[in-house]
Amino acid sequence: MGSRREAAGGGLMRRIIGAAFVSLDGVMQAPGGPSEDWTGGFQHGGWVAPLWDEQGGEAIGELFARPFDLLLGRKTYEIFAAYWPYAEEGDPIGTAFDKAAKYVLTGSDDPLPWQNSHRLSSIEALAQLKSGDGPDLVIQGSSTLYPQLLAAGLIDRLTVQIFPLILGPGKRLFGEGTPSLALRLTDHKQTGTGVTIATYEPAGAVQTGSFAGPDPSEREKARQERMKREG
Repeated sequence: MGSRREAAGGGLMRRIIGAAFVSLDGVMQAPGGPSEDWTGGFQHGGWVAPLWDEQGGEAIGELFARPFDLLLGRKTYEIFAAYWPYAEEGDPIGTAFDKAAKYVLTGSDDPLPWQNSHRLSSIEALAQLKSGDGPDLVIQGSSTLYPQLLAAGLIDRLTVQIFPLILGPGKRLFGEGTPSLALRLTDHKQTGTGVTIATYEPAGAVQTGSFAGPDPSEREKARQERMKREG
């Protein structure tokens, strides 16, 4: 599912590749700094920096080494637009982000002042964009996108850098509305600071099974009956 398919015009169909920094309990809010996003009273902004190392930077470099466009939610777009155009001259990520097309999935009519920015008003508009020719669409951050894109079957690959932290309350990678699905691990590595970098591709529906035998004990039957009554 992660390979690029031929688009209607004869080129290669875009993939949507998600990339996120997450804590062990799935929080992805404000990894970059204390003032990045304190929505909901979030107290741990900037949690990535103390655990950042060369290997983490290399993984980001690999993600953006090939031609790409950015796919962002509105809030992440605003964070990026206020930072990357003003980054130190010659910064390779800043230069790449500035040149790339930025597609913003939003219902807002607010201006998109960063150069090469484009509004997508619906999932249907994104699906149409994805089906055409062009570079891959890379999501960086943007927690609100994942539930709806996974539900629509639009994510082709997901790379998460999992930091050895438990952050508690905060915006999560798999928030409300995330569907159930199986994933296939396609690559993984660990940095010197204990960050696990794992890449997954969708692998169909969740399969279930049981370690219990075909004939449950009387106590197990009673337990199941109690669950039915208690809901």
